[in-house]
Amino acid sequence: MIYFRLLRLIVHLFVGMGICAFLFPFTDAAGRESYTRRWSHRLLGICGVQLRVHDQRQGHIPPRALIVANHVSWLDIFVVNSLQPCRFVAKSDIRSWPFIGWLCAKTGTIFISRGKASDVRRIFKGLVSSMEAGERVAFFPEGTTAAQGSLLPFHANLFEAAIDAKVPVQPYALRYLDRNEQLHPAADFIGDMTIAQSIIAILEARGLTAELTLLPAIETDGVHRRDLAISARAAIAGGLGYATLTPDAAPADNPPAATADPQAATR
Repeated sequence: MIYFRLLRLIVHLFVGMGICAFLFPFTDAAGRESYTRRWSHRLLGICGVQLRVHDQRQGHIPPRALIVANHVSWLDIFVVNSLQPCRFVAKSDIRSWPFIGWLCAKTGTIFISRGKASDVRRIFKGLVSSMEAGERVAFFPEGTTAAQGSLLPFHANLFEAAIDAKVPVQPYALRYLDRNEQLHPAADFIGDMTIAQSIIAILEARGLTAELTLLPAIETDGVHRRDLAISARAAIAGGLGYATLTPDAAPADNPPAATADPQAATR
């Protein structure tokens, strides 16, 4: 069974590459979003992942926003894209992943290199321009994946882009549950685990549900980026049901991709 699901996944990845190579060049932005949404939803189905969405925004849905979410797995991007395709900011390491890295690049992922201040400035300007043009931009302010049940401090730098673009911050809370509504360990992508090992663990899992909670937007007018990072972290922690948090100070001068990443060597 696992081999059949793996074969379907590989075929689906090639289908995605074909869509990006032969259809995207002749499709407008709305068409590309539609392809991305359907392809991402289909990917979740092949992986045996059901999507459950809770919208707590109470009808106040900003037309433009900087989307931020906690980071659990490589699946996170496709969970969000299956609902609302975005341009993601991701570590440059991902570009080298087989198939997935190429697809991320073709669907507008913005790659950022560790420790390069010039790269951060370039990315920052691009984020502001994208949001001002009406594009949806998203990033994971923890800077790396964390085991479910924990939430790392949020890095504040890229929150400045929302302030400059005059758009709110839209927090998403994401978790993966089993049939008993408990956190599913198969989703965790941490430590020395490789992308191949993570894919196999997810394909072997049963009853995996991705629960995405859309939280109320956080206004940015007159707010410092540190405060935005702390507020977003607190909102996501609440959406995940975490009663207590480790210290939530967000370093102002370390972009997400410049943080130490214990998984970098294996990814």
